[in-house]
Amino acid sequence: MKVIILGAGQVGFSIARYLMQEQNHITIVDHSPAVLDTISDKLDIQPVLGFASHPDVLEKAGAKEADLLIAVTSSDEVNMIACEVAQGLFNIPLKIARIRHQNYLNSDWSEMLASQRLAIDVTISPEVEVAQVIGRNLRTSGAFDVISLIDDSLKLVGVRCMAHSEIVNTPIKHINSLYPTLDLAIALIVRDENIIFPNSHDHLLADDEVYVLVQRERLNEVMQAFGYATTESREILIVGGGNIGLNLAVGMEKEHRNVHTRIIEKDAKRCEQIAKFLKNTEILQGDALDYDLLQEANIENCETVLAVTNDDKVNILSSLISKRHGAKRSVALLNNMQYASMVTSLGVDAVISPKALTVSTILKHVREGNLQSLYPIVEGNVVVIEARAKETSHVIGLAIDDVTISSEITVIALVRGDTLHLLPTRLNISSNDKLIIITRKESVHKVEKLFSIRPYYL
Repeated sequence: MKVIILGAGQVGFSIARYLMQEQNHITIVDHSPAVLDTISDKLDIQPVLGFASHPDVLEKAGAKEADLLIAVTSSDEVNMIACEVAQGLFNIPLKIARIRHQNYLNSDWSEMLASQRLAIDVTISPEVEVAQVIGRNLRTSGAFDVISLIDDSLKLVGVRCMAHSEIVNTPIKHINSLYPTLDLAIALIVRDENIIFPNSHDHLLADDEVYVLVQRERLNEVMQAFGYATTESREILIVGGGNIGLNLAVGMEKEHRNVHTRIIEKDAKRCEQIAKFLKNTEILQGDALDYDLLQEANIENCETVLAVTNDDKVNILSSLISKRHGAKRSVALLNNMQYASMVTSLGVDAVISPKALTVSTILKHVREGNLQSLYPIVEGNVVVIEARAKETSHVIGLAIDDVTISSEITVIALVRGDTLHLLPTRLNISSNDKLIIITRKESVHKVEKLFSIRPYYL
C-alpha cells in the first residue's frame, strides 16, 4: 500500500513507524527540512519538502498512485484543503484528516465535515477522542482503559492489580473458582513495561496492569474482585479548560447530570470563553497547584481529578497533590508517555495519551478490511481484533489451537450464536463465529491472512 502522511510531528512519525512494519511504501510531507531529516534518519521513508496542501507537492509525493492520505499537520485548514486536492486532482481512495479546532467540531456546524460535503472520509479529533475515552472510564471506577466489543456485550477492561485484592498471587487457572459467579478471561499482563501473554499457570502480581475480558453485566463484580469500589463519581474536578477539558465538561453535563463538575483554568480569558458552552459546571480561575484553590474546589471530597492541561508537569503534580489532599482517584493526560510508569508508581491512577489515542484511531480505520474492528493498546504495541469468520475465509475449519501462537496471538473469546466461549482451545471455527483476538502489532498481518477470502472459492 502506498501511503502519504502530511505532517512529520509525533503523530505522523508514530503512524509511519507502525505502517512501515507492514512493508507499506510511506511518503511524509512537511515544510521543515530539519524535521524531515530527523525522521529520515530513523525511518526508511520518502521525505518530501513543501506545503502539504499544494497540488505540486502532493504530485511529487506520489498522489497519483497513492492508496491512502493521512493529513495530520498542525493546521486544520491545511488538512481539509489537502483532502480536497487529493480527491479532486488525484482521486486518492481513502483520506483521513485530523481536525482539532472547537468551532469545526461544534454540533451546529459538524455536518460540514460529512463526506458528502468535504472530501474527508474519516475525521479524527484528538480532543474529542480523549474526552470520550475518559468519559467511558469514569463509568468504571478503577479502569484505565475500557473497550466495548461484540455490540457492547463484552468489555475489555484495563485495570491495575491492587495489593489487597485476593486475585493477586493467585494462579490464573484458580481465579474463576475463587469467584465462581464471574466468567472472565485474563487477556494480557503488562509488568514492569514487559508485555506478557499469560497462560493458566501465571500469577497476577501487585501493580500489574491487566486487560480482562468480561461480559458487560459482570463488569462491576470484576472491578470489585480487583479491589475497586463500583460507585460512579459524583464530584469531578477537571484541571485545564482547553478543548479536552471543555469537551469533558460538556459530556458530563449531557450524560452525568447528577455529577457536580468543576474546572480549574489558569487563563481568565479562556474561562470566559468556556463559560459560554457550559451551563452547570463551576469554573474556577487560578493555578491548579495552589492548595487554597484546591480547597475552594472541595478537593478533600472530590472523587476524581482529571488533569488535562497541555503541560505534562502540571498534570502530574496536580494529580499527585490532589490525591495527597483527599481526592480518591486521579487521571493525568501525558504527551510524553516515558513518564507513564513512574507516574503511576507514584500514585496516579491512570494516564491518557492523546498521541496514542490519535494513532490508534487512525490505524483502526487503516487496518480494517476483512477484520471488523481493531483497537491498538499498550501504546500501539498490542492490537485487539474483533473479527467474523466468513464462509469463504481461510480460517473456517481451523481449530483455535491452530490460530494461537504462544506469546504472540491469543483467541480470548469466540461467540457462536448466543454462546460465549472464553479462552477456547479445541473448538473448530465455523462460519459466522465472532472472535476476539489479541496479538502483538507485528502479527496483525497473520490474523488478516487467516480471515481473508479464498481466491477461488466455488
